[in-house]
Amino acid sequence: MPDSPLDEVRLVAPAQVAEALGVSVDEVIALAMEGQLRGVRVGTPPQWRIDEASVTAYLDEQTEQTRRMALWRQSNAASFPELWGTGAVRRPD
Repeated sequence: MPDSPLDEVRLVAPAQVAEALGVSVDEVIALAMEGQLRGVRVGTPPQWRIDEASVTAYLDEQTEQTRRMALWRQSNAASFPELWGTGAVRRPD
């Protein structure tokens, strides 16, 4: 019998995600409703469960966005002679 894609899905409670991310449970649910985290409502009464892999993907995306912003700020702070390799360096590191 072929493996189902659902075999590898691990769902966690929003409280666990909130603790890992250092945010509130309401923020985790908002991220799920915005589509930044994959989540489903299961059970009666319905309760949110978040796909653990989507949390990892969200963290990777946030890390990459932060890295790009840091590089952007660094490039804006550099002088053109520093970039072109000519002239005096204003702030040698």
